[in-house]
Amino acid sequence: MLLSNLEIHKALDEGRLVIDPEPLPRVKGIGDKYCPYDSHTVDLKLGSEITVPKPGTFAYDFKASGSIADLIAQNSEKHILTEHRPYHLMHGQFILAQTLETITLPIDKGPPYLAARIEGKSSRARCGLLVHFTAPTVHPEWSGPLTLEIINLSKTPFILHVGMPIAQLIVEQVAGEIISNLSQFHDQTTPEGKP
Repeated sequence: MLLSNLEIHKALDEGRLVIDPEPLPRVKGIGDKYCPYDSHTVDLKLGSEITVPKPGTFAYDFKASGSIADLIAQNSEKHILTEHRPYHLMHGQFILAQTLETITLPIDKGPPYLAARIEGKSSRARCGLLVHFTAPTVHPEWSGPLTLEIINLSKTPFILHVGMPIAQLIVEQVAGEIISNLSQFHDQTTPEGKP
């Protein structure tokens, strides 16, 4: 069952969902140009750190020892966005970024437990920007910012600004009991997934 915007507000108030910083306003008021809550989604913003994989002779090998986060970090460049220094994402370029917000889906408040999915925004997709185009699941017990896989399919550059609405979170209820099984990226602090 997908949560409506009012059910998302209720989950935030009960601590079953934590979004830090919380997107505001919860309801579009007079004079507000923007409200991050749609009927059943909440917008998330682009964080300041971007990881840009370097072309090279390495290969991704999931049978090799070591973590995928370490391999990505060793073969990437970091870029820090500021208000005055956006990132120009060129045609065909792939990057990893993160949400500005930290998402937490605690299990000590349930049942019912919550899970979520992160999806791109149609306004970005219509311009050729794919945001988080695979692996959208946010498991119960997750805590941390969400990594975004971003690629520009447009023939023109796309300018990425820190704090811009970049993706949307869809929150859903999980039926039944669960057994704790933390993700390999739990408590990540970097786009590539390092703690």
